[in-house]
This record gives sequence, C-alpha cells and structure tokens, in this order.
Amino acid sequence: MTRLKSGLLAAAAFTFATVGFNAVSGQGGSPLAGAAYAQDAAEVDTSTIVEMVQGAEDAPVTLVEYASYTCPHCARFHEDGYKKLKEEFIDTGKVKFIYREVYFDRYGLWASMIARCGGGDKFFGITDLLFKEQSNWARAGGPTEIVDELRKIGLLAGIENEQLDACLQDSTKAQTLVSWYQENATADKVEATPSFVLNGELIRNQPYDAFKKLIEAELGS
Repeated sequence: MTRLKSGLLAAAAFTFATVGFNAVSGQGGSPLAGAAYAQDAAEVDTSTIVEMVQGAEDAPVTLVEYASYTCPHCARFHEDGYKKLKEEFIDTGKVKFIYREVYFDRYGLWASMIARCGGGDKFFGITDLLFKEQSNWARAGGPTEIVDELRKIGLLAGIENEQLDACLQDSTKAQTLVSWYQENATADKVEATPSFVLNGELIRNQPYDAFKKLIEAELGS
C-alpha cells in the first residue's frame, strides 16, 4: 500500500513541468498544460468532474476505489482482485463500482487526463492499459518520454492525436481534477493507495477472498 504524501494533500498549488509538443509529437509549440496551478479546493467548482462508474446504479453495495496510476500496489490489484470483483459482483448487478484517481505526482495526473480523454466509454479500458503498461510508461525517462508513452496508450485506445493534444493542454481540467481529488480524499480520510470505501466505510487493501467476505456481508449472504 502506497502512502499519500502529506505535502501534496495539503498543497495549495500543483505545478506541471512545461513540455513542448514539438518535442513529443513533432507538432508545434504549445506546452503540455504548461504552468497549471491547482487552486484551493474550496475555490474550484469540481462539479464538472464526471464520476467513473461501473455496475448497476441501484446495486445494493457501493464500492469506491482510490488509486494512483503510478502506484504499483494499485496495478497489482487491477491485475487480479479487480477482475474477480468485476466478474462476480459488478457485472452481476450486486456492486456499483466508482473509481477515483489519486495524484502523487504530475505523471499520474497526466495519465488521468489521458484516461478521461475518451470519456466514460473508454475510461476503464484505458485504465486497464495504464496499469498493465505501468512499468513501461512510468519509467520511460523524463517528462517528454513519459508523455510520449502515455500518448501511445491513448492512440491505442482509438483517440486521435488532436484530441489527445486538447486533453493534455487543458489546464483548467487539470486544476479541477487536483481539487476534486483533494476534496474527495479529505472527505473519505484516504491516506494510502489503493484504498476503498465500502458502503461508506473506509477499508484497507487486502486479499480478494477477504474483500469478497466483506462484500457478501453487506449483501447479507
């Protein structure tokens, strides 16, 4: 389980390194969400951020996952536990699953902007790719190399270059996402990733069999 950096949770500002798209994709000059700053969460309207949800809206159990795209523990959960959870509980209408991003660093934020670039229809597929390829893109080198690898994932998911450019340069969206993350993590007292909120109760990451028992208890089975 990866602990949140208290400095990031408390920070009033979150900065991006400026990366020219001419260095990333051969296209001219606009910076990658250059010099974007997240304001205090209270000053930002976070209602524009769409919750990413799987499962039946009226499912008897709601499970919220807090995860970072750069967290190895989160990647391991999505390789195993999440797949079982989806098959046994989400796809069968028993669990409404909500995925909320956590931002340890700018790379995780950029990955989130790629995942959200295709809308809700592509989000979970791109999320799967980001976790599957985490060791490749997250360790690709500096900011330029990492953006290049993230762009490849977006293209693989069927998003056009122009749309990727627009998403990655949307500094207002970046600011809002960080404030949204801070708002949610503070409200749910999230201190590490992955963390889960099961029908309103914060629970730690654990083996799938233990997860299953908790969910079954909520279902009364």
